[in-house]
Amino acid sequence: MKAVIFDFDGTLADTLPVCFYSFQAVFRDFDNKEVTPDEIKAMFGPSETGIIRENLIDSNHDKAIELYYEKYSEKHNELVLENEEINDLLLSLKREGYKLGIVTGKARRSLLISLHCLNMNDLFDVIITGDDVTIPKPHPEGLNKALAQLNIKNTDAIFLGDSDADISAGKQAHVHTIGVNWLPNYQTLAFAVQPDEMLSNINEFKQVLEKLQV
Repeated sequence: MKAVIFDFDGTLADTLPVCFYSFQAVFRDFDNKEVTPDEIKAMFGPSETGIIRENLIDSNHDKAIELYYEKYSEKHNELVLENEEINDLLLSLKREGYKLGIVTGKARRSLLISLHCLNMNDLFDVIITGDDVTIPKPHPEGLNKALAQLNIKNTDAIFLGDSDADISAGKQAHVHTIGVNWLPNYQTLAFAVQPDEMLSNINEFKQVLEKLQV
């Protein structure tokens, strides 16, 4: 194995609370509508800008998108805590020579806010966001792009994610795919598509990695 590629929201960072908060502010301000976290999860797939353009009734999409980023940035440090176990895992993988990647449906703008707030700016060799693909997960386009940019074969990579879309994308890209629910907030408890492994503890990942290297 040469590369470890992660989804972001709910996998590398507990960002779902700030996503929910920001979307709720947008729908409240523009559509005068209260949306629940489950209703927001059901909209996931496109980037945040795509979600707003597809689901907001008010036509002032550009202004709504700016409000989303404003709320996301403003509340990030309060609602998203750094996770020492995730940081240790990433630094340890880097030291051991693995290439690290992110394939996320998030827009690049919100991902960069999160990476900056969580001091993760310089850790990743490849980052594919929702802005970089034509078809979002569960389509494997983003993962295939990441593999091409890293110049490695699909058999040399692992992909970890917390949603059905992640697992489907990983399986379609023919990479070893791990479902995780190791953060306080994640998207899926029971996956519709069976991942190759299922982890609920961050520290278990190193054991899985050692087993795959044999």
